[in-house]
Amino acid sequence: MASAGGGALSILEYLGGEDGNRCGYCKSESGNISHGMWAHSLTVQDYQDLIDRGWRRSGKYVYKPLMCQTCCPQYTIRLAALNFEPSKSHKKVLKKVWKFLETGKVTHSTSDGSVGEPMDSQADSPISCNISMREKSELSGDELKPLSAELEESEKEPGEKQIEPQGDSSSAGRKADCLQSANVEAFNHSAPKPGIGADANKPPCRKAKDIRKERRLQKLLLQQSETSGGPQDAPVTSKPKANCGKSLEEFISGSRPEAAAHNLEVRLVRSSPPSSQFKASFQESYQVYKRYQMTIHQDPPDKPSISQFSRFLCDSPLEPETCPDGPSCGYGSFHQQYWLDGKIIAVGVIDILPHCVSSVYLYYDPDYSFLSPGVYSALREIEFTRDLHKKAADLCYYYMGFYIHTCPKMRYKGQYKPSYLLCPETYAWMSIENGVPLLERSKYSRLNSNAREGDKDVLTELGRVRILHKRTVMPYSIYKKRRKGPSDEATVKQYAGLVGQTCAERMVLYRA
Repeated sequence: MASAGGGALSILEYLGGEDGNRCGYCKSESGNISHGMWAHSLTVQDYQDLIDRGWRRSGKYVYKPLMCQTCCPQYTIRLAALNFEPSKSHKKVLKKVWKFLETGKVTHSTSDGSVGEPMDSQADSPISCNISMREKSELSGDELKPLSAELEESEKEPGEKQIEPQGDSSSAGRKADCLQSANVEAFNHSAPKPGIGADANKPPCRKAKDIRKERRLQKLLLQQSETSGGPQDAPVTSKPKANCGKSLEEFISGSRPEAAAHNLEVRLVRSSPPSSQFKASFQESYQVYKRYQMTIHQDPPDKPSISQFSRFLCDSPLEPETCPDGPSCGYGSFHQQYWLDGKIIAVGVIDILPHCVSSVYLYYDPDYSFLSPGVYSALREIEFTRDLHKKAADLCYYYMGFYIHTCPKMRYKGQYKPSYLLCPETYAWMSIENGVPLLERSKYSRLNSNAREGDKDVLTELGRVRILHKRTVMPYSIYKKRRKGPSDEATVKQYAGLVGQTCAERMVLYRA
């Protein structure tokens, strides 16, 4: 159905959904509470406005956590992509991938992406809410892409060594036993001497980190002395500029030698409606997804079926759209395929919207976990957002899904900076630095400290809500008079309040 202006029209069925479901984060059997809608079609602008009110899609199912009641509140998080600078751990991943492509050598460390990296598991969360009655579900897996556990190592200095397990667990255990017995033997042969305290003639012990800082400061003083022709009287207090190193674009798009060991190509293919490139690579992409689900999520072989894969990651309610001042690829739903030496090793599922690139999911070949594909793909998508901004000035954010402070493994998203959390009451964006202290005190927080500020798009005129009834679009004020049977005003009012006055007047709510 088209609107009067000839454009696409958003058509939704509101499913309610205040009954509790199993939570994929805390494993509560009925603590996950959310509202849900089935989207038959959805314009990119309407979906942009919905995610800016805390909604999120999985396939054609669109859901919004009931923040003040759900067991693990999920706060929409977005990154200001234009101001992003990669951290030390991000650069480690970029350099690791670069080295692998250039030389074929693999750098293994405890921070490599692995089956133990954090996941946004949505297998038993709002995705399944109310869909079974429509027989349109069987959704499983993560709602958003996994990022590797290496972010937990982000604050470690390069000079700090880490003990890594070698070989299998049994071998490691034997080595540990040998080491322990050697220590016991040494202890038995040498009695401890009484302590005499610190040697006053020697300088006090200092942390290696402090020593490194002092060396860097001395180096800066020396450089400044050489450039000015003499020693400086005043100490250097300013820190080196954070952006003096390589940019994200230089790490990703820098030139490589012709004789590189591997070739990586990232292809953007439209998934809905499916492009010819998407159709040609569908089977290969599905096989990567199946291996990922079976290895990373331990799904049985029959669970990640083609139909489930299609409903979860290929079907989308978003209507494709192009405009002169928009990106050349257009807006809508896409798969970003990572081709290594002619085969797909990872796929990032994304939505390109008027103001953002919204990350939906990532799946990858488990054989390439050592490349930390979760982190690498996120950095590629941030770089992709910045590239799209060159043509579409309003497109400047990277949405990472939900930030869940009650789940420690889900806090890694806050390490992509500068990030902002959506206030669940005013729908204003608040810096994560200001939001985290509030979430430390209470799992649910308003976040916006301005008590006088409220929802700027609050429902004010129920009669203007658009309804689709008996193949006719009409305002609720007319529908209410024509409807036969019990009143559904409470349901329509709840729906309109959740989507906001603007979307309620623009989208169409189907009523039987």
